[in-house]
Amino acid sequence: MPAVPLPRFRSQVALLAALQALLLTNNVTLIAVNGLAGLQLAPTPLLATFPVTGYVLGGAVWAMPAALFMRRYGRRAGYTLGSLVAMLGSLLAWHAMNAGSLALLCLATFVCGLYNAFGASLRFAAADVVDAAPDAQAAWRERWRPRAISLVLAGGIAGGVVGPEISKWSRAALATPFAGSYLVLVGFAALSLVLVQALHVPVPSKSAAIGSARPLREILRDPVCRVAILCAALAYGVMNLLMVATPLAMEVCGLPYADAAFVIEWHVIGMFAPGLFSGALIGRFGALPVVFAGATLMLACVGVALSGVELMHFTIALFALGVGWNFMYTGATALLTKAYAPAEKNKVQGFMDSVVFATMITSSASSGALLFVDGWSVLNLLSLPFVAVALAAVLWLAARSGWALGRTPVAGEIGV
Repeated sequence: MPAVPLPRFRSQVALLAALQALLLTNNVTLIAVNGLAGLQLAPTPLLATFPVTGYVLGGAVWAMPAALFMRRYGRRAGYTLGSLVAMLGSLLAWHAMNAGSLALLCLATFVCGLYNAFGASLRFAAADVVDAAPDAQAAWRERWRPRAISLVLAGGIAGGVVGPEISKWSRAALATPFAGSYLVLVGFAALSLVLVQALHVPVPSKSAAIGSARPLREILRDPVCRVAILCAALAYGVMNLLMVATPLAMEVCGLPYADAAFVIEWHVIGMFAPGLFSGALIGRFGALPVVFAGATLMLACVGVALSGVELMHFTIALFALGVGWNFMYTGATALLTKAYAPAEKNKVQGFMDSVVFATMITSSASSGALLFVDGWSVLNLLSLPFVAVALAAVLWLAARSGWALGRTPVAGEIGV
């Protein structure tokens, strides 16, 4: 496949952002309904978040195989397969709700996890588009790589708005509660399948895909690689722990479902709206200050959550959590791109996503149980040590390598 011409750079990044929007519409709708659907089917509230865990587990199991598949066959083939599987999984979830089977619903969300495993790499595909642009100066690539990553992540804003709105009307659209929500997701996956056919990210050449690459064990010895993976995993783990429990906590507090959907909507906007500028912040200040700022915002989230359980407290806390996640995750992703050679990228990216999904399995599986056993306040307090670890890791790497990792000179930028 030929390299992506520079004039087509914007259209390919926009297409990746659209695919990110559809992925997040799927994710946010599942987040909004899975816990409550699980609560409806589960014999005990302690099992309510198991459908969420099934989705995350599917992503974890398939993250590395998805990366290896795309290494051999390319991004477009991977996203095509992911979209097809998302259609199958959504149909299975619709059937599970009609059958009243929690086990079948967990299987369905596990199947949908393959879609998420492929989709998690959309941000890395943005970096590939930058690297594939011919005749671009090295300084341009260095500056636009984090920006392209953040702009693609910003596509999730649409999912943050569309997903909760879909869940509000579709949960009761059919006779069986929540069955309509899963059925609607089939259509969004089909749209993703159509759009992805216009994607033109070069398939790695044989020499680039197979040639001189260090063993993963050796790459992981690099402090930059270790801190990037740790911060990405902790960002997702803390965010997932609190986000999954939020609709359940609001129901326990007597707030209506429309309020929960509103909070999730603003949380997801917080997750992805900063993508419009977080890449520029990384280029200006470096990745580590942005990750540090994100962890600080997560501390602010906990402070607000502990101050009350009204709609305002949930909204502000979850919005801060979303922005904190964006800064940590985007910064960690940009940091990781500094730690590997082209021939190593797929396995390192796949390993990062595997670690992220594994962390999310633990947080999503324990979220509901911790909420119902210990309460919302204790759940928030339990997140603090993990945020502290991320802050300590950033400070350690900054003391070792300086705060400028990922920073690029303004003078080297070429307009697009």
